[in-house]
Amino acid sequence: MSDALREVVTRYTDAQSGASPFVTPVPGLTILRSNEEKMPSHLIFKPALCLVVQGAKWTMFGDTRFDYRAGQALVVSVEMPAFSRIAQASPDEPYLGVIIQFDLAIMREVLEALNTPLKTSGELGMGVFVRDIDGPLADCALRIVRLLGEPEAIPILTSSIMREICYRLLTGPNGAEVARIALGNGHAQDIIRAIHELRGRFAETVRIEDLALTAQMSPSAFHRQFKTLTSMTPLQYQKQMRLLEARRLMVTDAANVDTASYQVGYESSSQFSREYARMFGAPPRRDIARLRAIADDWERSFA
Repeated sequence: MSDALREVVTRYTDAQSGASPFVTPVPGLTILRSNEEKMPSHLIFKPALCLVVQGAKWTMFGDTRFDYRAGQALVVSVEMPAFSRIAQASPDEPYLGVIIQFDLAIMREVLEALNTPLKTSGELGMGVFVRDIDGPLADCALRIVRLLGEPEAIPILTSSIMREICYRLLTGPNGAEVARIALGNGHAQDIIRAIHELRGRFAETVRIEDLALTAQMSPSAFHRQFKTLTSMTPLQYQKQMRLLEARRLMVTDAANVDTASYQVGYESSSQFSREYARMFGAPPRRDIARLRAIADDWERSFA
């Protein structure tokens, strides 16, 4: 990864207070920094370019793991829960990352403007891949981060840089995957439509047959294609979304265990606690107390 991008990200994070991630004034741009390797954490990935500037990271979607390091990016084309860990970081060489969330409206405009239509194989693949970031695409990342030093330029130049990022991705080695998955062609569009329904109704009991009907597939074909795209079954996807939302409710809204479990669709608090501990490594009350203690330590550090 270029020294220039490393320097501008370091300079920006040095000037920030509070904890990473840093949500920036540039729409869709988030900066990450960690001075130490982190325990694995659960989070929801949205369609984005997740670039490592310094250090290394790995992310698991279902049972599929992706490793990526400085000069590489994880490209995520569909919203999915994941398990992720910063695997290389130190005070001398902190982990630095840049997340650029895709603007699908801009992506469609760029795709329609291409002189040569992209050819896809028609076979559905996983909606995630790792690619090297160099040349013009790395220059785009540098320019969009540099906008943080020119606030007046952000509303004027952001969209043009985003258009170039979309162009570089669509005309790059994985362009067909970006077009098929992010923009939704063929079976990908059918599965993404079902994912959106599942995401909006994750607290309800949703039958596979109903999701398959939304995707206009047989239940067996839907189950197979869903796992191909996300590396998890619909039930695993729903369970992870439920538990992540319950954790958010308890951390940010101060909901108690019973309230959070009920709001995300669990009828049994004991079942909720078992599945929560299996996913996050500790029962709800202990996990939330730990997260709140970490937040309190950060607040005291910057008071």
